[in-house]
Amino acid sequence: MKVEQIKTYSKEILDELVGIRRHLHKHPELSFQEYKTSFFIKSKLNEWGISFQDNWVNTGIVADLTGELTSNKNLALRADIDALPIQEVSGRIYGSENPNIMHACGHDVHTTCLLGSIKILKEFKHLWGGKVLFIFQPGEEKLPGGASLMIKEGLLEYMNANVIIGQHVHPPLEVGKVGFHSGRYMASADELYVTITGKGGHAALPDDVRDPIAAGAELILTLKKLATELDNEINPIVLSIGKFWSEGGATNIVPERVFMEGTFRAMDEKKRLDLHRKMEEIADQIGNEREVKVDLEIRHGYPSLFNDPSLTSDMKTWAVELLGRENVVELPKRMTSEDFAFYSQAMPGCFFRLGVSNRLKGISAPVHSSNFDVDESCLSLGAAFMAYSAMKYLNK
Repeated sequence: MKVEQIKTYSKEILDELVGIRRHLHKHPELSFQEYKTSFFIKSKLNEWGISFQDNWVNTGIVADLTGELTSNKNLALRADIDALPIQEVSGRIYGSENPNIMHACGHDVHTTCLLGSIKILKEFKHLWGGKVLFIFQPGEEKLPGGASLMIKEGLLEYMNANVIIGQHVHPPLEVGKVGFHSGRYMASADELYVTITGKGGHAALPDDVRDPIAAGAELILTLKKLATELDNEINPIVLSIGKFWSEGGATNIVPERVFMEGTFRAMDEKKRLDLHRKMEEIADQIGNEREVKVDLEIRHGYPSLFNDPSLTSDMKTWAVELLGRENVVELPKRMTSEDFAFYSQAMPGCFFRLGVSNRLKGISAPVHSSNFDVDESCLSLGAAFMAYSAMKYLNK
């Protein structure tokens, strides 16, 4: 396989990819509302003569392409297509035209790279065999996650893929580099919602009240202590309460009810479920001891993301072939989450990071920020590496 051919062609289509990315960036849509985004993607697939099936979870699309060589393997490539409720900084010629909505997590880049990989794989389909499925997935940013819903609609059976590959922009990496982590890579993410109901009254008469604020404070400290004791480098745990407020209350008034919201994250799925039960036991115990009612709701979010060691090792080798050893980076575990994890729990997968920053150009803002941006040369690299990885796997 001619590496230089692929690199050259990916650079030749860069201007087209930049145009696609800027269109997507100008017209972001929130999770499960990506109707115009879906229409645009389908228009490109039709223009290029690529077959697809749409209406997966309403806005999702699965395209496919078959190589001309002989292979009995199928491989899936995935990109997410939704945006975030963030107001973008002003002044960009390709800035969001939709108020308070922005591609601040790079899903416009992911979608563009996946479309670019289609062009590359079609151009060189005489060099590979088997089938590639291209997943344009809605709703990554919102529970229960578009990946889980597409799987419920029969995506895995429809694709019959042997492995799946996804990528994500990574501002800590300079453009031109890619990063990997083998094995457990990203955490599960569960949401915690707590309502504590006591007996309100005069703050100077503590015997006449059942203080929900004190119970809430004890619950926070007890849960944090539990997480700290079980946290370790191999299986890290994070438990954080982001909101704590009361219904009423004043300097001399104990409220009847308080509320809390937080997040719980873990790498190990068994430990995750064990801690769910332990948290419920702690909530019940504190409620009984303080004579208040503690309602703890644990909303199950995305599972932990596992990168198949064999596939990840191969992809690192292929990245070295395409980009050079100096541009392939080992990454640490992350306590952030991704609904690609639903795929990686069901089949061998690899989720890698694409370098997008260029500090000389002042492009280094983190994802989920109003001034996030990328060096657009990353588009040809991301497309080329996904296409090259697909060809290498299918011909392996």
